[in-house]
Amino acid sequence: MTTREDEHALISTEVQTSERTDADKTAETVVRMNDLDVYYGEEQALSAVSVEIPEHRVTAIIGPSGCGKSTFLRCVNRMNDQIPSCRIDGKLFFHGKNVYDDDVDPVALRRKIGMVFQKPNPFPKSIYENVAYGLRVQGKDDTVDLDEQVERALKNAALWEEVEDQLHSSGLDLSGGQQQRLCIARAIAPDPEVLLMDEPTSALDPVAASKIEDLIDDLAREYTVIIVTHNMQQAARISDKTAVFLTGGKLVEFDYTPKIFENPDDQRVEDYITGKFG
Repeated sequence: MTTREDEHALISTEVQTSERTDADKTAETVVRMNDLDVYYGEEQALSAVSVEIPEHRVTAIIGPSGCGKSTFLRCVNRMNDQIPSCRIDGKLFFHGKNVYDDDVDPVALRRKIGMVFQKPNPFPKSIYENVAYGLRVQGKDDTVDLDEQVERALKNAALWEEVEDQLHSSGLDLSGGQQQRLCIARAIAPDPEVLLMDEPTSALDPVAASKIEDLIDDLAREYTVIIVTHNMQQAARISDKTAVFLTGGKLVEFDYTPKIFENPDDQRVEDYITGKFG
């Protein structure tokens, strides 16, 4: 019979005690939510969420389906603006500025807060043009060395060595894992500060997923990473802090990842992690 201690052991063996934990105590807060409520019509997706996301760390967002994880991400760079039925109350700060103030340009905000989606979505363009796209849109193709920036982004996405001889081939010809790393390269080429990732490995095989996980750890040295994942072992492996959402869009616990997985304060979090619901 499996005991609760055994169940925790299965998870805790995956937990990496981050070298960044001590430094995290003094890390700058990049994203802060104060009593954030989000509604789609009459349905509430997030309920009074207050949280502080530290700079240059990996923050994992976990919880059962329908608990508001993806909504959380879309709020950070105002992608919910594209949903007519969406209404947001409360405040969400990026470097101390409320991103929902009237004088904030959502397009400019998204240049600072990039996003990678669940399913790889390269453009029907060459590998080179996929990565250069954001730079061209921002009008930087006349002010930066595009070749240099594309190479840098592909190297940071751990893809350069695999594609350096085929930069003018279609991005759609790459494998699924390579396509996702191409999308990561595209997202980081304009040099954002925050990288949002919505289940970036869920459509990939274990080998490709492992490469993305290794990449995320490296990316946190330059970017603040917020990742939604259904894979609790993945959250335990790659994140510095973990936020646990449950039904009704409520954030029930947010703490250092080892604390969440080994000794959570809320019984509901322990029940979720050990598979008793969700």
